[in-house]
Amino acid sequence: MTLYHGTNADIDRIDLTQGLRYKDFGKGFYLTPDRTTALRMAQKRARLFGGTPPLITYDLDESAFQSGLNVKVFPEKACVEWLLFVDANRDRKNATPVHDYDIVIGPIANDGVVLQLTNYREGIYSPEEAARLLQDKYLDQQYYFGTERALRFLHKTGIESV
Repeated sequence: MTLYHGTNADIDRIDLTQGLRYKDFGKGFYLTPDRTTALRMAQKRARLFGGTPPLITYDLDESAFQSGLNVKVFPEKACVEWLLFVDANRDRKNATPVHDYDIVIGPIANDGVVLQLTNYREGIYSPEEAARLLQDKYLDQQYYFGTERALRFLHKTGIESV
């Protein structure tokens, strides 16, 4: 399976310690199966942090899913479980990781999701209402790799400037 990582600099070796902690699925390495989404991310990171935006291509050895790794796969549409999971990972009150998954697959929390998370946190909507309001929205998909063990199934296959 081909996955893409859009960033502002080439990556020789994935270093999980470099990831940001309060992301959708926690501190880790993120990819997407959607080339256009990765291109947008590369351009955004280059605008914010400088550099020449590369699109890095990886091959995911799908035997990872039968290897005993702890994998969580969310539905492609927003659901209550996913919303609460993203909320817990993004919550800066959580000083320690909120899960022990090696790989997590699910929607990317875009700006519309962040709005509904805020509405949920402020008590305007229940988690069920917030997830229901997101059901009709297309959310790009992401793959999170959180352990060295998971990274063994990911192989860099190419890089191109965008």
